Amino acid sequence: MLNNTDINFFNDLIGHTNVRQNSKDLNLAASDYTEDLFYLPEVVLFPENTDEISEILKYCNSKLIPVYTRGAGTGLSGACLPVNGGVVLSTNRLNKILKIDIENLQAIVEPGVINQELKNELSPLGLNYPPDPASMGSSTIGGNIAHGSGGPKAVKYGVTRDYVLNLEVVLPTGEVIWTGANTLKNSTGFSITHLMIGSEGLLGVITKAVLKLVPIKTEELLMLAAFNNPESAAKCVNKILLNGFLPAGIELMEKAGVDIVLSHNQYNFPTPPNAEFYLMIILDGDDQSALMQIAEDMYPLLEENDALEVFLPNNSDMAQEWWSVRRKMGEAVKSQSIYKEEDTVVPRSKLPQLLTGVKKIEKKYGFRTVCYGHSGDGNLHINILKDNLTDEQWKNDVPQGIRDIFQLCKELGGTISGEHGIGLVQKEYLDIVMTPTHMKLFAGIKSTFDPKNILNPGKWIEAKEH
Repeated sequence: MLNNTDINFFNDLIGHTNVRQNSKDLNLAASDYTEDLFYLPEVVLFPENTDEISEILKYCNSKLIPVYTRGAGTGLSGACLPVNGGVVLSTNRLNKILKIDIENLQAIVEPGVINQELKNELSPLGLNYPPDPASMGSSTIGGNIAHGSGGPKAVKYGVTRDYVLNLEVVLPTGEVIWTGANTLKNSTGFSITHLMIGSEGLLGVITKAVLKLVPIKTEELLMLAAFNNPESAAKCVNKILLNGFLPAGIELMEKAGVDIVLSHNQYNFPTPPNAEFYLMIILDGDDQSALMQIAEDMYPLLEENDALEVFLPNNSDMAQEWWSVRRKMGEAVKSQSIYKEEDTVVPRSKLPQLLTGVKKIEKKYGFRTVCYGHSGDGNLHINILKDNLTDEQWKNDVPQGIRDIFQLCKELGGTISGEHGIGLVQKEYLDIVMTPTHMKLFAGIKSTFDPKNILNPGKWIEAKEH
C-alpha cells in the first residue's frame, strides 16, 4: 500500500496534476483490450521526461513499490495490467518526435508517440516507418516495441524488431543506458536492444527509440479473393509467394468476422454466395499500371487454387472501406461477446493445417471461433466467443481447447504468440513451448535487470530472488 509520504514524493517530483488517484484515471489504467480483465492500481503517474522516470524508478525500487508501464492500453495479453496494485507509469506525456534524420533514414522518438502520427509526419518527406499493427491509429511506439508488434505488411517489410536500432532505457535502479548504436550494423556484445523488444515492461522503461525508416511507396492496389473453405484460402497464401509474387501483405478473414463488421458498418464489400474465407492481397509500389499488371498476372494463379471470385476495388474510397473491414474486425468481433483472443503463429506452409485444426478443436469443445490475421507470415488470430456457453464450460472446456490449439501450433513448428506477447493471459500455457531450462534463463535475465522484482510483477516471469 502506498502512503502519504510516497504520494508527496511523486507530487514534488512531477506536480500534483500528474499524480492521479481519481476513479476515472484509476479505472482506465485497470484494463486494456484484453478480455474483461480489471486490476486497480493505487496511483497513475504521468512523467514528462527521462529524468523524472529515473527518479520514480529509483524511489519505487528502494520502497519495493510495483511499477507497471503503460502506453495507450491497446495490448491484448494483459501485459500492462497492475495485478499487484502499486504504480501505473504512463508514457502519454513522452510523445515527441525528437528528430527525423533524412540523410540516415532514421527517426528518434519518445515512447508515447502514436504509430500513425509518426507515419503522418514522415509521409510528406517521402519516408515511412513500415510496422503497421491494426491499432496503429491509437497504439504507441513504446507499446509496439514492448510487444514486438507486427501488422498486415510484415510479410514484405518485417515487424517492429526489424526497425529498432537503439533504445534509451531506464533501469529499475534509475540508471539510464543506451542499448546499442544508431547504426544499421552492430556486432558489439550481446544485443540488449533486441532483448528489450518484446520484454513487456519487465526489464526497464523505454524512454527514447531510434527507428529505421524506408522510402515510402506512393501507390497501392488491393485484391480480394473469396474461397469456400479454409484450407483452399490458406494454401493459396504460399502459392502466391512461391510463384514469385511479393505482396506487401496477405490478410485472411473469415466470413463470420466480415459479417459482424458489416452488421455495424455500411461498407461496400463483396460477399459472393458460398464464400467462407477471404484473402485480401496488398500490392504496393511506385507505378499504378505496374501494380495492375501484377494483379492481372496473379488472377490465373488465384483461380487455379480454387478462388471463387477475385475482386478489385472500383476506386480509392472502396479500397479504404475494404481496409476498414479488416482493421475493425477485431474490435467488432469482440463486441459480440466475452471473448479470448489467441495470437498463434506457424511456418507459413503449415497455415492450412492450423486453420483446419482449429475448426476441429472448435467442434470438439463446442465453442465458436472467428479467425483472421496476417496469413502472409503465418500469424492467425483466433477469437473464441463465449456466446451461450455456461460459466463452467468457459472456465474448464475453453482453456483445454486453447491448450489443444497451442499444442497443435507447437507440433506444426510454431509458437503461442506472434505479436501480442505473453503478459498475463498466456503464462499458464508457456510450458507447451518453453522447457524448464528456458524458464531458468528467463528468470536469470529478469533477476539481472530487476532483482527486486518491481517491474511488472505478477506476469509470466519473476526474478529468482527478491
